[in-house]
Amino acid sequence: MTHIKNWSDWQKYRTYLIISVFGFLAAANTSKYVLAASLLEKEFDKSHMTVEFLTSFSILASGLGNIFWVPVMRVLGERPTLLLALPIFVAANVWSAKTHHFNQLLASSILSGFVSAAAEAPVVAVVTDLYFVHERGAKMMVFHFALSGGLYLGPLVNAYIIEYSTWRIACESYSIAAGALWIIAAFFFQETTYHNRDVYAPVSSYGSRTTFAGKLSVVKGYNEHMNIINVLCDCISIVSYPNVLWTSLLIGTFSAWHVVPNSQVAYVLLTSFRDIIIQLTSYRTFTESPYNHETPFLGLFAISGFIGSILAIPVGGKLIDILSNRFTTSHYGTREPEYRLYALIIPAFVGPAGVLLFGLTIAEKRPWIQAAIGYAMQAFGLTTFSNIVVTYIVDTYLTHAAEALTVVFVLKGVIGAVVMLYGDDWIRVAGQKQAFGQMAGLQYFLCLWVVVFVLWGKKIRAFTVRYGPVRRTGHS
Repeated sequence: MTHIKNWSDWQKYRTYLIISVFGFLAAANTSKYVLAASLLEKEFDKSHMTVEFLTSFSILASGLGNIFWVPVMRVLGERPTLLLALPIFVAANVWSAKTHHFNQLLASSILSGFVSAAAEAPVVAVVTDLYFVHERGAKMMVFHFALSGGLYLGPLVNAYIIEYSTWRIACESYSIAAGALWIIAAFFFQETTYHNRDVYAPVSSYGSRTTFAGKLSVVKGYNEHMNIINVLCDCISIVSYPNVLWTSLLIGTFSAWHVVPNSQVAYVLLTSFRDIIIQLTSYRTFTESPYNHETPFLGLFAISGFIGSILAIPVGGKLIDILSNRFTTSHYGTREPEYRLYALIIPAFVGPAGVLLFGLTIAEKRPWIQAAIGYAMQAFGLTTFSNIVVTYIVDTYLTHAAEALTVVFVLKGVIGAVVMLYGDDWIRVAGQKQAFGQMAGLQYFLCLWVVVFVLWGKKIRAFTVRYGPVRRTGHS
């Protein structure tokens, strides 16, 4: 962190903003095939379930991709990882736009999902390198808000592009945006990690200020002491840590449930791996009687989710820093990661209640504004929950945060893909009211586990030091 102190605020914001914009594009990119589902069915003469593979497998790849990108980032650094991933993202979308074969479209969709994982992999390392623990919650919220922006504004953009142009133009638009971001990153995204340097050495030992050309180096983040296989093993073994597993299941269900509601609103609206159930519900519901809305309405409907994510910024960001800092002061300077978890009480009530409100609204054909409010409540819960528990995990396992979050991202992708494929059957068999009630019930059940980690989190952390990657490296 010592070398970062010499960075200006603009350097920090610029570096962090670039990776956040990539996260926005990666999240928005996922919705383009959902909104074009009916067009793709006709063009490629495929069944609805087959076309659904485009999104579900992309979601799965976005989760599993972290198993590759996190070890690469740990060894090579954040800058080369980003500069490698963006061109692949561009190529995948160009491939999607140009192909006329469904199998190639599926392959390109999987590739774009796989490389989207690189938007998440470097974030934790960048934030922990750039910012101190007392401001980490607010800073992490910037990235989660960027993901939410892509999740909720992406459908709005995609809906109008597809309605008044073609789904191929939507693919080309993402490739152009990512290409422009790559050029910006090539000149302005700086490596935040440095190895083989004693951070306690006097300032005079650091030599002269790095030149602009030196800042463009792609080898500064290289860690010769890291091994990709060892990092991969850490990513797998850290799933056995109870707080990591709980965080993964919590974020995974909140993300997946968000997709089901849209599936009923309009089968064309699955915008991202975070919004699967609500968005799928939305398409079928709001394009049919008694609503009978056109596709652009689905994009406008997603604005309610964006409003919910905006409201989440102070609760899931600054509030958890305030709580953590005040508890630390009252405990004579002793800081514990669990202090951040007290803020979960707010989204724990609001998020699942939003799922219930949405489900009851569409089941009883109530005015669409009620569904929009429920959608906003669920979005508030998702954005708030994600930032609070992710920041908690970062504080708990700082030196292994990227590996821990790999588990979170992988399970989120797996749960999202499964719900994408079978969520509609779930709703049809159980009925809308019962299905959404079950979703909310499971969310409440997982939320209650926060009591365990608030009361016994320190003991759980002490236990996990005895095995796994933390024990092997000797860092707690």
